[in-house]
Amino acid sequence: MAYTSEEPRIVEQPIATNSTTQLHPVGTIVRAYDSTYGQGEFIYLKGVNSTVVGSIVEYNTSWQSGLSTTTDLDAPMPLAVAMSACVASEFGWYQIGGEAVIVKDSGMSFVVDIGIEASAGKAVLLATGAVVQGCIVAVVASAAAASLSVRCMINRPTGPADVS
Repeated sequence: MAYTSEEPRIVEQPIATNSTTQLHPVGTIVRAYDSTYGQGEFIYLKGVNSTVVGSIVEYNTSWQSGLSTTTDLDAPMPLAVAMSACVASEFGWYQIGGEAVIVKDSGMSFVVDIGIEASAGKAVLLATGAVVQGCIVAVVASAAAASLSVRCMINRPTGPADVS
């Protein structure tokens, strides 16, 4: 992914790069374009340990990211997708709009729900049945058992809503 900024101002830190130096105010939102994935929207956040490219993170008003799992996605929170392996003491861009590649593990499995009318076509966490709002599964990108990646269309995702 080689996103190019579409902002009228200079974006010093490339979208797919993390930095130990804060180069933008946290919470800054920019738009950028990639020839494969199209236009995306990104937010600048503080990193958290164990983040990999494609990790789903939650964030709060301190702009601190936190890794999301099926066990802590039980309250509505804004979500984003890590664009770099941005760990603690680093800053980076996280996708909040457009086509995102999300890495999932056995603890966070996304499927397209076709069985429940209220959630048809939406991303659903298999372990909990919770729907991630603002996220629709587009394409399963990889079938590797340990770390599947899923292409999703996201629009300021939040998580999750219970569909039971």
